[in-house]
Amino acid sequence: MARKAFEKELDELANEVANMAKLASQSITLAVKSFVDIDLETAKKVFEIDMQLYKMDLDIEKKCLDLIALQTPVARDLRTIGTCLKIITNLDRIGRYAKDISEATANISGKTHFKKLVSIQMMANLTVNMVSNAVQSFIERDISLVKKIFSDEENVDALYEEIFREVLTYMIEDPKTISLGIQYILVARYLERIADHACSIGERVVYMVKGERLHLKMRSRTI
Repeated sequence: MARKAFEKELDELANEVANMAKLASQSITLAVKSFVDIDLETAKKVFEIDMQLYKMDLDIEKKCLDLIALQTPVARDLRTIGTCLKIITNLDRIGRYAKDISEATANISGKTHFKKLVSIQMMANLTVNMVSNAVQSFIERDISLVKKIFSDEENVDALYEEIFREVLTYMIEDPKTISLGIQYILVARYLERIADHACSIGERVVYMVKGERLHLKMRSRTI
């Protein structure tokens, strides 16, 4: 009976992590929307979500530590709880990067974009999918989703390089684009970092399921 109660608590913990991930994904979407539309009201919502994510991080962390202290988890359970702790840390940091994007929105308030931000929106869509797949791989203990995350990261990196080169060309040809161009590059960099955190979650899920550490160099290999 005690084991069933413990497993129920683990399921509830996983649901809370999933809810936190949904909120983190929402913050990415809203942050990029605020930047593309130069919408300060939407940017404010991201700041509010960042505080919610921080509180969720603390709450879930406490529940994880309580489970370790009050129960007698076996090695497999400890890996699951440890993975929860790693995931919420990454999700909190993702929220902070979304907040950074919203701060970039404030920095360009009153200005007009000198180019369409198609690549940045594509990066945002990819990172949201990566975060979703990362947490789904945890919920379902499905490491096949981790392969998709690593594949998407390569696309995110390629888009970042594309944005960097294109914006740099604009800035060299027209110095008036420099202030905006710097913000474009920063936002792309923040999205690239979000993708890195999604990969970190995926790596931890592999460890949770297989009990083996996945080194950075092994991402392209068979999991």
